[in-house]
Amino acid sequence: MKTYTGGCHCQKVRYEVDIDNLTEVMSCNCSICSKRGWLLTFVPSSSFRLLQGAEEVTTYHFNENKINHIFCKTCGTASYGSGSDSTGNVMMAINVRCLDNVDTTALQINHVDGKNF
Repeated sequence: MKTYTGGCHCQKVRYEVDIDNLTEVMSCNCSICSKRGWLLTFVPSSSFRLLQGAEEVTTYHFNENKINHIFCKTCGTASYGSGSDSTGNVMMAINVRCLDNVDTTALQINHVDGKNF
């Protein structure tokens, strides 16, 4: 388990997240993921700690309103989101591109056809 720091472009939103073995990420082609360029990994909510910026974020919902698409109100960066897995556990979706000091070119990218779910 390794602790990473991350956040938005303007640095108003900062967080820590514990990720076990960050070697692969998901790239989804749905309407929002593809336009935002997300590279995702998922962790339990207990592995995520918002350090600053709770008042600096807002949430966007669409489709079935199951996912909290969270982004900074100032710079618009979507560095994380939240939702529930199939058993009701709250999970955090981490945009790995927004983690500090992560070489995304070294990660295996698993492509998901979210457009056709």
